[in-house]
Amino acid sequence: MPLEDDFCDILKKSRVGQGLSIGDVSRLTGLSSGDISAWERGEQVRDREEVQALATALGLRAEPLGQIALDKWEPLAQRQPVWIETVYGSVGGYGVQGYIVHDQGEAMVIDTAYNAPAMIKVLNEHKLRLVGICLTHGHADHADGIDHILKHREVPVYLGPEDIDLLQWRPRVDLLAVPMDGHAITVGRRTVHCLTTPGHTAGGICYRVDDSQQPVCFVGDTLFAGSIGRSNPSTLYATHLDSVRKRLFQLTPNYRLLPGHGPATTVAEERNHNPFVAIE
Repeated sequence: MPLEDDFCDILKKSRVGQGLSIGDVSRLTGLSSGDISAWERGEQVRDREEVQALATALGLRAEPLGQIALDKWEPLAQRQPVWIETVYGSVGGYGVQGYIVHDQGEAMVIDTAYNAPAMIKVLNEHKLRLVGICLTHGHADHADGIDHILKHREVPVYLGPEDIDLLQWRPRVDLLAVPMDGHAITVGRRTVHCLTTPGHTAGGICYRVDDSQQPVCFVGDTLFAGSIGRSNPSTLYATHLDSVRKRLFQLTPNYRLLPGHGPATTVAEERNHNPFVAIE
């Protein structure tokens, strides 16, 4: 699976997140506005000197940025734990994925993948009893379809309260549960821990499972392999970087990070290859 974000996406997310215009970046780097615009449209940057100038101006890590722009870095393929099912969907051809954590016949949906029928099909095929729906945030590609899943079985829906207004369909109040930081949800013998990570949205939540062999964190759009999601609104950019650095990067290096778009990665890979967040 290719990276969710290319060099062009990284440039634009960083620039917009910091409230900079293309002209601002041109003045900071000495590079032409025309070149910067072309790179944001997807044209190939020419050399590492240009990458270094852009990285310095935008507060990005130059070496990882060059690896993505010039060396076409991709994370090592991650073996899927047998207790996780991945469900794929698309929004107008734009791919999205959600997950089902299951153990001893119980299951937790992590985002809907904009594909509630496929989620319900997996639950039925594996004879799983749904115990909850965990939403990383309220955007439609991750949350739409919860009404169909709740018709299959009424369960709590975990969502950061700041994101409730983003939902296109809202569950009854008694079904909405606030995933407080550190809150634990039991699925069979497994425990899903809530990790508040605002930035992509104000109410962003990641969900981690501390398996002794294959620890996993479901990161939604907080982080992509080699990138981050768009900070929405852009004023959350600094908060977003803090969530990645101070929450996700504090997990042990072997944690698998399962995003809502693009390939899986690990904390170790991102500490080495993500241009957005310096290691403190």
